[in-house]
Amino acid sequence: MPWFQGNSVQLAKYSLQLLMRNLSASKTVLPVLTLFTKDPCPLCDEAKEILEPYKNREVDITLPENSAWYERYKFDIPVFHLNGQFLMMHRVDIPKLEKQLQKLEQQGAGSWRTTS
Repeated sequence: MPWFQGNSVQLAKYSLQLLMRNLSASKTVLPVLTLFTKDPCPLCDEAKEILEPYKNREVDITLPENSAWYERYKFDIPVFHLNGQFLMMHRVDIPKLEKQLQKLEQQGAGSWRTTS
């Protein structure tokens, strides 16, 4: 991994940590970020690494129960939904994610769930 790519991952993690800490401190119910993925997927692995501290929902599109998502996203993973709505695909776009999270914070909407 080139040094600048590693640094951008660290910067993204730090930026998200600050944003999520602010959301948590405000007693706002946190939004649900869903990652659609499959194996193998190097871009998905990179996205999971960046978002690990905030992992709450991941959908493996190759499972039989997720066949509709497979048909929709088989060539576009990783794909992210925020509170059930399409947010971004292929790479984590931190500014876009932060903008949407801040918008939700201002609206006081959202829910935060974790899955194991």
